[in-house]
Amino acid sequence: MPTSTSLSERLESIGQSKLAAYINGVQGDGGDILKQQIQSFDLDQLDGYISTYGTGYQPDSPNEEINPAPYFALDDASWDRAMYSTHGEGLIAANKVACFTVAGGQGSRLGYDGPKGCYPTSCVSGKSLFEMFAQTIYANERKYNASIPWYIMTSPLNHEQTIKFFEDHNHFGLDPKNIQFFEQGVMPSFDAQTGDLLLSDPAHLATNPDGHGGAYKALHVSGALDNMLERGIEHLCYFQVDNPNAKIIDPVFIGLHAYSPESSGEFSSKMVAKSSWDEKVGVFCRVGEDISVVEYSDLPEELAKMTNERDQLMFNAGSIAIHIISTAFIQKIATDPEYALPFHRAVKKVSHFDPATGLMVQPDEPNAIKLERFVFDAIALADRSIILETDRIEEFAPVKNATGTDSIVTSKQIQSQRAANWLAASGVDIPTNPDGSVNATIELSPLTALSPEDLKSAQLPESIEPGASIQL
Repeated sequence: MPTSTSLSERLESIGQSKLAAYINGVQGDGGDILKQQIQSFDLDQLDGYISTYGTGYQPDSPNEEINPAPYFALDDASWDRAMYSTHGEGLIAANKVACFTVAGGQGSRLGYDGPKGCYPTSCVSGKSLFEMFAQTIYANERKYNASIPWYIMTSPLNHEQTIKFFEDHNHFGLDPKNIQFFEQGVMPSFDAQTGDLLLSDPAHLATNPDGHGGAYKALHVSGALDNMLERGIEHLCYFQVDNPNAKIIDPVFIGLHAYSPESSGEFSSKMVAKSSWDEKVGVFCRVGEDISVVEYSDLPEELAKMTNERDQLMFNAGSIAIHIISTAFIQKIATDPEYALPFHRAVKKVSHFDPATGLMVQPDEPNAIKLERFVFDAIALADRSIILETDRIEEFAPVKNATGTDSIVTSKQIQSQRAANWLAASGVDIPTNPDGSVNATIELSPLTALSPEDLKSAQLPESIEPGASIQL
């Protein structure tokens, strides 16, 4: 380990003279902790990032043409859905498929003190998001007589809480050996004007999560990727923790990803048709020659509003953060510099410790740069990436807010509507409101059905009373 003097000289050489002077004066355990943290980062790379995204930042000039991305549409009968479902089922039964959940978020926006995955979300029983996903995995294992490992990326803030939650609930009946937890990486936050690395307190750098795109590196350095490869896992089903309706094991999607001539089997995605031109979701586009996700705030308004001859949005392919990524492709992204993902910069307010005064600084305006990577930036690096349209009610019920759009209220309504649609397809009489929505609260467990077809052999009521609250 370098001495404090050599470390301070190294910091001096990359323009971090204030931090270099500070660490020379810090004594005891606090100083050791800070020095170890600094040395955990590649200082040469960090210097380049600060120059590129901070002191020498130049915004990109969009000079590539943006067009709608092609996708497999819901109403497209030109491809054999049943064939691809059979292919996907074969991969699941052969133990070639695993699940990956990005679960680093907290439930603070929901008024919940704890990891978001622990938040009670099902519309009648109040099962947590984690329990709903666990039951889905268990039901798929039972259906296909398969082993489906589950990899869960936490954050430093909720890692221990998440593990304890699973232990307290006996891993929801899953084999603990098939669940692996690992932490998301972090990046140092730095002053937007000077590029100085900031301190969160006298013994720690101020850091921020490195984004869901940091998952590739985290899978690699944690040993999770090696674990997958040792198990013979070929395809990883990626989803975020806040969507209880995510079809986390979808044979059609898996088969299409792995076997379609239009797919390289590296990176595939799902989309839903946007509800409005200004819906706050990323949009799949063809940027130049590459498929990419363009953030809603970056898509020019004139393009976002553009419609076709049927008065439908041209740029309607809304990203719902459901992907399938091959383990071989993850290994490329994580280890090959040619496949390194770009960082995205955000200017934010960051409270920090000022070594000169010994006081905490609470900025009134955004003062610091936070860097993060996006998982979907890997799409452009895939040889041939495909997009599959799915139904919004079927697969998109996000829980992001306490009230309003994408809230726990709307999520429960969507969960209930999906259950009602499935039951109606099996002949159950469903009460409806004047607008056609279900006039009941219905929770349908994954252990009861993974699809409408699974209900054909189930014991079902003939009808549901208006306003009823029922769990099946």
